[in-house]
Amino acid sequence: MTRISAITPRRGGVDRRQFAAGAAALGLVSRPAIAATKLKIGLILPMSGYLAEIGQDDKRGEVLAGRVLPGMGYEPFEVVVGDTESKPEIARAVAEKLVNDGCHILIGAFDSGQTIAAVQVAEQKGIPFIVHIGAAPQITESGYKWVVRNFPTIPMILDDSFLNQKALFDYTKTAPKTVVLLHTNDTYGTIIAKGTPDLVAKHNMPYKLLDAIAYDPTAKDLSLEVAKAKASGAEALITVSRVNDAMLITREMVKQRWNPMGVMTPGPGWSDRPYLQTMGKMGDDVLSLLPWFDPNKPLSKRLVEEQAKVEPDRQLHVNHVLTFEAIYIAVDALKRAGTTEPNALMKALRETHIVDNSSISPAIAFDAKGQNTGIKNACVQNKGGLLKVVIPRSAADAEPVWPMRPWDKRA
Repeated sequence: MTRISAITPRRGGVDRRQFAAGAAALGLVSRPAIAATKLKIGLILPMSGYLAEIGQDDKRGEVLAGRVLPGMGYEPFEVVVGDTESKPEIARAVAEKLVNDGCHILIGAFDSGQTIAAVQVAEQKGIPFIVHIGAAPQITESGYKWVVRNFPTIPMILDDSFLNQKALFDYTKTAPKTVVLLHTNDTYGTIIAKGTPDLVAKHNMPYKLLDAIAYDPTAKDLSLEVAKAKASGAEALITVSRVNDAMLITREMVKQRWNPMGVMTPGPGWSDRPYLQTMGKMGDDVLSLLPWFDPNKPLSKRLVEEQAKVEPDRQLHVNHVLTFEAIYIAVDALKRAGTTEPNALMKALRETHIVDNSSISPAIAFDAKGQNTGIKNACVQNKGGLLKVVIPRSAADAEPVWPMRPWDKRA
């Protein structure tokens, strides 16, 4: 694995890849002449900046891919990691650098804004792009020709989050009558905030949404926002957060002695390792409504075993799994295409059908827009520093705690 930093994009001229593609189109070079024995993958992640913890966690899936995929019959591959510094404009520059350095496929980029910036480069260059995490609908609704996504859109995540909430309420026979939404003001949080009222009505939820409170995910103090959420009188909290702000919110809830029925989140942060380690027992009982892996699938068990060998103190996380699956998709496409020629590789990506997967979906497959429409969420609960699936029950490995325990009643 090689890591690169962002550079200023190339200003003009014809690079090696453009010359080869043009020559092939004119019949001057046969396609096997630009085939490669080793697939070179550009992995675009926020390895520094405010999303660094998540980007570094995503990269762990690349380590698992290197350990597991060769044993599944796939050829060796190379991964070059580019750091977006958690900024969309840097993501674009990184994508340019990776393409110019000869990467055959790009994967990225966790944050939707950064992903869109990188995808636009792939479209301009004619390079396949696999979205491993990134939920903004426009990624697969803008007519892009070089993109596939093994991650649900925000509407899919929201739909599943409400269905899983109802399944939880039915299973525990307890439901709140009112909720308040506390959300980041970034792309992901804003789209969820706009869509939530309609989905509450669509799914005939047992509760009423009292308020939606936005905040900056880089804020150092969220006491006023938590006080406002508490003052709403809501019985439960729905929140869209990142790691650091999730910790700020939890500390303020404890400090202000706000004990809602539960904390439910369709966003990251609350399920990330720094949160679990830092918050301890105060981080327990939170319910993350996220795309997740099925812990009962054979491939998931294999990944759990390999993760334990690499880092015995770190639990397998969906961030690892989705990066792993993106690389899995890439090498599987190469195996079927037999060449790294971009058009052939993209055709193979569109025809992907992998049933031996780890995520909660019947298969990894893409529709005409490049979207995996079968990938599903789970209701994942923090339990003693570990993450356990509690809903759907078909993929569960624990019983839910609902309502959550008051802060002062935790042993």
